[in-house]
Amino acid sequence: MKPFVLWMTGLPCSGKTTIARELQRRVPNLAVLDGDELREWLTPKDYTRAGRGEHIRRTAHLAALLYRHGIPSCVSTVTPYRENRVAARRIAGCGSAFAECYVRCPQAECERRDVKGMYAKARAGLLPAFTGVGDPYEEPGCPDLLVDTDRQGASESAAEVMDFLRSHRLA
Repeated sequence: MKPFVLWMTGLPCSGKTTIARELQRRVPNLAVLDGDELREWLTPKDYTRAGRGEHIRRTAHLAALLYRHGIPSCVSTVTPYRENRVAARRIAGCGSAFAECYVRCPQAECERRDVKGMYAKARAGLLPAFTGVGDPYEEPGCPDLLVDTDRQGASESAAEVMDFLRSHRLA
């Protein structure tokens, strides 16, 4: 297995982490870097634009370290700003072994899936910088892969990602 960095971006509750966990069952030694988990110990819970940028820089650096040590990684983080996704690709430093996957899902469906009630809290003003409500999500213009999770389940989405990885000789 060659190392790679698969950067999954999308609205909160679009299915990024669910797909990443499914991929973990299919790709030997795949490290899943989940944005929510990393915020618990790697970066402060700062949801300002600058804070989000710092979170992405640190996450991309961690993915780069894994890549240099031969470990494939799947990053599952909202990454709402285009500039941060561009920076993540640069920081990861793995050229064609980096792929941006846009996990697209309509916001209404994301809200329906939201078991933590984050969208409701954001609409009530309790999470003012929540992506998709109080803060924008800038859709990727040209992602390497687009997965529509409102049209297929996690297993089918993971299979689509695996097909992409194989076709690009990453898995």
